[in-house]
Amino acid sequence: MVHTPSQLAALSRLFSATVFREMATKGRSATFARLIGETGLLDGRFTGPTVAEAFDAAFSRLRRAGARDEYVYRSALTHNVLLGKHSLNTAAMLAEFRAGACKADLVILNGTATVYEIKSERDSLVRLENQIRQYRRVFAKAYVIAGEDHVSDVLKATPAEVGVLSLVRWDRINTVREAVETFDAVCPVAIFEALRTAEACKILTALGGEPPDVPNTELHRALRTKFEQLDAAAVHREMVSVLKQTRNLAPLHALVDRLPASLQPAALSIQVRRADHERLVKAVSTPFEEALTWG
Repeated sequence: MVHTPSQLAALSRLFSATVFREMATKGRSATFARLIGETGLLDGRFTGPTVAEAFDAAFSRLRRAGARDEYVYRSALTHNVLLGKHSLNTAAMLAEFRAGACKADLVILNGTATVYEIKSERDSLVRLENQIRQYRRVFAKAYVIAGEDHVSDVLKATPAEVGVLSLVRWDRINTVREAVETFDAVCPVAIFEALRTAEACKILTALGGEPPDVPNTELHRALRTKFEQLDAAAVHREMVSVLKQTRNLAPLHALVDRLPASLQPAALSIQVRRADHERLVKAVSTPFEEALTWG
């Protein structure tokens, strides 16, 4: 089925933080009810029993080649790498993590920190070189995952140490070039600037230093000065250890298991209060016909 640009936009927005958080906080989503009508799903006489099946049906359309957006790529990485090779008990995932002037699409922390930049069929490569330059100052391994039409240009635009992945089908990732773990470009100050103050203090302590005893107004500058003197590989190692503790996803295990596969990546990247988990599960279990009246 060929989708119009407006239908593709509606399919993408179904998996947005707005819809996800509305369901979590209110147990319903007026945005979901409106967007479903704009996706073309009802034109195909979708009659799935619940909201969960509606999300899966919408995702099956979104993931077709030519229509795939960033969420499809994020889903492939989540299911193939985070949940496929690792687990929520041993690895952590960061979405939209700031590195310099850029935000990394996805970072997976296991034995090291690996950043993934997504370049879907809908994306331009104009900013790629600068993004990779910024990411390599914070992360020891970097990959670009791209649509097949982008792969050749991505290979030319990135250093040999940067890995390149291709999304062959929505759920199959092909490795075009392996990433090389290297600390040559890693900068302790760039890592510091990406962290919360408490995380930076933990790293400093782990490396034998002491957090500066200064007023809060001077703490950032004092910490930055201390990080300037640290070894890049050691700071990176402790960053991985600290972030795996502070950004731990293991508490989301029970929630993820109760959501449809199409919404699991959203659950791992969009923050909602633990108190809202049951409301979210109830919302996706709502009969589809009832959800159409959400307002």
